[in-house]
Amino acid sequence: MNVFLTILIIIFAILAAVSLVRGIIAFLQTTKIDLENGSDNVTEMQLKQNKAMFARIKYQALAIVAVAILLVVNS
Repeated sequence: MNVFLTILIIIFAILAAVSLVRGIIAFLQTTKIDLENGSDNVTEMQLKQNKAMFARIKYQALAIVAVAILLVVNS
């Protein structure tokens, strides 16, 4: 059980990091000129940012739940 939960924690941590990087990349693609012009690209990038950051929060929550279960099992 400990090995399984540890593997889950590692997987969720990696997924959270990947989601964070994807969100940062989408953020960096939104340039100041795009924001000033109000192009359609801004809305698309903002949606990508929101999806990536929501995924990051979801994976972090799952990792925390796995850590809590691991702590309960071992105490």
